[in-house]
Amino acid sequence: MRRARRRRNALIGVMLSAVVMGTAQPAVASAAAERGPRPASAPQSSVRGVEEAIARSLASSLSHSAWRAQVRAAALSTDEVDLQALTDQACSPVGARLQSSVSGANRHVAGLKGLPTSIGSLLRIRLGAPSMRARLSADVTPWVAVAGSDDHARVITAYDSLGRRHSVDATHVPEFPLYVVDIDAAKAHRAGLRVLSKALADNGLSAPQAGRANAAAAAGWWATKVTAVEVNDDQEPWFKGAAEMFSLVTGFGQDGKARVDSVDMPYLDYDGNVYYPNQILVNWSNYKYNLADVVMMEDDDGTNYKSLAQALTTALLTITDQGTYIPLVNAVLAAMPDSWFTDDPDYVESWYTLSKNSSGRLNGAAGNGWMTVEPYFVEQF
Repeated sequence: MRRARRRRNALIGVMLSAVVMGTAQPAVASAAAERGPRPASAPQSSVRGVEEAIARSLASSLSHSAWRAQVRAAALSTDEVDLQALTDQACSPVGARLQSSVSGANRHVAGLKGLPTSIGSLLRIRLGAPSMRARLSADVTPWVAVAGSDDHARVITAYDSLGRRHSVDATHVPEFPLYVVDIDAAKAHRAGLRVLSKALADNGLSAPQAGRANAAAAAGWWATKVTAVEVNDDQEPWFKGAAEMFSLVTGFGQDGKARVDSVDMPYLDYDGNVYYPNQILVNWSNYKYNLADVVMMEDDDGTNYKSLAQALTTALLTITDQGTYIPLVNAVLAAMPDSWFTDDPDYVESWYTLSKNSSGRLNGAAGNGWMTVEPYFVEQF
């Protein structure tokens, strides 16, 4: 589950208890069902707004039995369904009419996340929880919800096939099945890190360093390797899926300029679990000083990688080498909007002053995670 994080002043669950039960259509108990004018929802200038528009359209389309059966079969066959592929293969005119809307929404989401449109389809649907599989019978018309961007919300909104909004209490998985509209976080995250890395390199913040020639002469280079890692804070709702984690390693490059290297951590899915990745975190041949900092972050739907790269570039290009190591964590955190410490690219944890000889368990500065590291020499063949 993606993690809710502490705000900047800290250095800087599991939702849906709807009393929504029933068979083909749930009775609305504590959930509020509304017709007519809808309350204001997220604007389509946000990823969530785009997802909500698609959720409403999809929910309405499920009133048609043939299309509903096709969606049901797809949802039961895999954990996540590519919504573009599903509408491309629609067996009914109702599903086919969604095709252009979904295609446009995919392009819109890519733009809002600072990704190239060539990334293709990002929108996905899935059952809200595994326990819903047994309740997704042929005579049930599920509601459709959006994963949402606020981990601390007490309710989420779901839409039914009649166009009604339902505010659902957010403490337990509901008895009635519903679909969740979300994006392919792993796909967006991988593409986003490529955008981030290119932007940093274009601004001289992560370019290959001349020091690597010296490393080659030594037949290798020293690294810091992560042997175990855990993040503690878990206040995420059940419907948001696994996290997409990455770290920003900062220090001064061989050229004396501030440097940022992004390190993907695709295995770090859930809080409270210890992972043993044996992953290279720092390549010391890229750095002038024997010290570096690490900021761990989590991608979320609202992450705009172009904006992240611009914020980092603006903050770090103004910092000059004073002939001694300067921690860069504070500069990285100060560059980011407050919203990025709630649920956009969430601030997770930070570690100061790693050195080539760092080893053993290192607790994070925010008290939200730890990792064990060890020096590692990468030999050339």
